[in-house]
Amino acid sequence: MLKPYCLLALVLLFWFVTLRMAVAERQPVTPGRSGRSVVMAPQGMVATSQPLAAQAGLEILRKGGNAIDAAIAANAVIGLTEPMSCGIGGDLFVIVWDAKTQKLYGLDASGRAPYRATREYFASKELKEIPTTGPLSWSVPGCVDGWETLRARFGSLSLEQILEPSIRYAEQGFPVSEVIAGYWDAAETKLRRHPDTARTYLIDGNAPRAGEVFKNPYLAKTYREIAKQGRDAFYKGPLAKEMVAFSDKNGGLFSLKDFADHRSTWVEPVGTSYRGHQVWELPPQGQGIAVLQMLNILEGYDLKKLGPVSPDYWHLLVEAKKLAYADRAKFYADPAFVKAPVAELISKPYADGRRKLIDMKQALTKLDPGDPKLGKADTIYLSVVDKDRNCVSLIQSNYFGFGSGLVPGELGFALQNRGTLFSLDPKHLNTLEPHKRPFHTIIPALVTKDGKPWFVFGVMGGDMQPQGHVQVLVNLIDFGMNVQAAGEAPRVEHVGSATPTGRPGDANGGTVVAEAGLDPEIVEELKKRGHHVVWTKRNGGGYQGILIDPKTNMLHGGSEARKDGCAVGY
Repeated sequence: MLKPYCLLALVLLFWFVTLRMAVAERQPVTPGRSGRSVVMAPQGMVATSQPLAAQAGLEILRKGGNAIDAAIAANAVIGLTEPMSCGIGGDLFVIVWDAKTQKLYGLDASGRAPYRATREYFASKELKEIPTTGPLSWSVPGCVDGWETLRARFGSLSLEQILEPSIRYAEQGFPVSEVIAGYWDAAETKLRRHPDTARTYLIDGNAPRAGEVFKNPYLAKTYREIAKQGRDAFYKGPLAKEMVAFSDKNGGLFSLKDFADHRSTWVEPVGTSYRGHQVWELPPQGQGIAVLQMLNILEGYDLKKLGPVSPDYWHLLVEAKKLAYADRAKFYADPAFVKAPVAELISKPYADGRRKLIDMKQALTKLDPGDPKLGKADTIYLSVVDKDRNCVSLIQSNYFGFGSGLVPGELGFALQNRGTLFSLDPKHLNTLEPHKRPFHTIIPALVTKDGKPWFVFGVMGGDMQPQGHVQVLVNLIDFGMNVQAAGEAPRVEHVGSATPTGRPGDANGGTVVAEAGLDPEIVEELKKRGHHVVWTKRNGGGYQGILIDPKTNMLHGGSEARKDGCAVGY
């Protein structure tokens, strides 16, 4: 028989353990509350959608590299570990805050259509749209030139040093993470269609499962060529020759001149003020200014007072999106070929006029673009901040999962299908022309406050990206959420707007896709206002963000709980 004091000790022990478990237990994710803690660190931080990529970036920071070096290293690893979403067969966009000059820089590292890609060619094939897969969907991959352009201007390490972690993982193998394994499995049929693709990405004819070790010796060899010979290996050397030979064999339009003439372009970021913050995006041919247009419209409402549980907020968000995307469908195109009225589109007076079209009681259906002159997608996003507070906001993509579905020979990566975003309508600003860049969905972002970097962030997922940017910023600025909760809170995505390919929008006003966790009463009220709403278990967008606390200079990191990723710091 237990003595009284022994019994008391057992009771106290049980009570202590139970209390600790109760404290540690997390509640389900709800608006304003995250399922993960904010990651905090004093020196440097990397946030990506794949843990090994985040660690690779941190490894570079610890070795003395800066944010630019770390971002390239992380991107190289994630091109290996999440190959359906990104890789050197795709494009790249970046916003850099340079601590030395105290300035923002934008880089458009997207590729152009082949010189032989003409509307007449597609008409001769009786094609009314550019295919979404196969060789006719290709544009020149811009990623590798983007890496070297960034490194040459802002980096501190050699490409050999930067690519070492990715080469190591490619040769020795890595365990496939859970969410990525699901993407891989979903693409299995697509990967089996071409022998080079299947040989590269399947194991015994199957997609690797979660936890299974995957190696890509072909990509390791390609990375070694780039590390040794630089970007010219990809655009003038053996890699370019192999891609063009593969194109010739498979009915593509690539030529050596397409690769030799490719260059990235430095661009000026464009911004708007939002409640004391300056939000920066890149100008078209990307869709970043849609974020600025939406914020300008929403700034006219007291969202803080409404809060995330108000149907009025969600109604306003969707209506602002529709207005911005109507302009997106008409005006966003390659500035080297057409001049988009960017300054007018992101101006406050223009937003004032567009805001008048919103009816709080009724959803917009048919919607035309404004007159600014007043007369599926798979992507990765990563952010890095170093000890000197250099900041990198980087986004990189193949467009569709595994891009075009074609791997050139034994190079170890899939070529993107970004060319499918051209229109074949000769009257459209985004119409296909030789050596022209297509409209782009991928957009990095950065927010400054009082002239200093404050928030480095992005959201993945095709049309979701501008919508995601706005929801994260409203959560953070208006609703007072922390950097993790702001990205993790339930979201909506409106689908059905007209596109810059010339495809019309849904005449009934499109569909609001509401993520589980949103209050059903909000959804019912939206339906009463004429919105068509459907539920989804999980929103497809993925978020990473690093906030620099202006009071303490500490780094606060958040990473998408819907993905495999994480924020890591030191």
